[in-house]
Amino acid sequence: MFADSQKYHRRRRRMASLVGCEHYVRRCLLKAPCCGKAYVCRLCHDAEEDHQMDRFLVKEVQCSVCTTVQQAQQTCVECNVTFGEYYCDICHLFDKDKKQYHCQPCGICRIGPREKYFHCEKCNLCLAGDLRGNHKCVENVSRQNCPVCMEDIHTSRIGAQILPCGHLLHKTCFDDMVQTGAYRCPLCMHSAWNMEHNWEQMDKEITQSPMPTEYQDATVKIICNDCQTHCTVPFHVLGMKCSGCGSYNTAQNGGLIRQSREPQPQEPEQQPQSPLPEP
Repeated sequence: MFADSQKYHRRRRRMASLVGCEHYVRRCLLKAPCCGKAYVCRLCHDAEEDHQMDRFLVKEVQCSVCTTVQQAQQTCVECNVTFGEYYCDICHLFDKDKKQYHCQPCGICRIGPREKYFHCEKCNLCLAGDLRGNHKCVENVSRQNCPVCMEDIHTSRIGAQILPCGHLLHKTCFDDMVQTGAYRCPLCMHSAWNMEHNWEQMDKEITQSPMPTEYQDATVKIICNDCQTHCTVPFHVLGMKCSGCGSYNTAQNGGLIRQSREPQPQEPEQQPQSPLPEP
């Protein structure tokens, strides 16, 4: 009996140290309300099954230490092991403490701490406190999929990159986009970060690369993707600069407008004078 008890406690300690999955640290399995199977988390379930688990409908969990199936709660009713340092009884999220908090308007748990974030009612998203009154609102912006990978942003465990235009991308997708040399929002074509240094460099390159004589007076109509100004500017093969904000993030709107040079007035040729008649 004593040997069995020791074996049980060794097994309990071993299982308690080998808990969770690649997504979460926890000491329980969720009983999927859809198929009745037990998985460490909804993401593990979704990767194996042909359907998705609704985390909000989870009613039961199985202890990873004593295998007791019980109502979802933070502590095992049988062996008193703590399933997760953090537990949300709405999302049924068990995990180690990361200063998480449940945002009621978002409808999910966020990694905090709560006091460093606020919920923007128009964007319908939790944002860092330094963005309060300092960001461009886009209604329900996180409810749109990432325009790069077309995957969900709102409930994604991947952080989001907020662009100056207000649109969101997965942080990893944004980093990949930068690596390819792309600098515009895939949705609205606004510059994805401050490009002033790049535009100054473009000014120098254009100054050092004059157009051929036949194009030096040519102009073109453009639309600026950054300030939406419509203007007519000098044509250059390297880029056309917005006269409103100085951006080169512009789109040509029509063909070249060639200025016809006025012909220079020529002096009248002097006619040879005929000799005067002799008197």
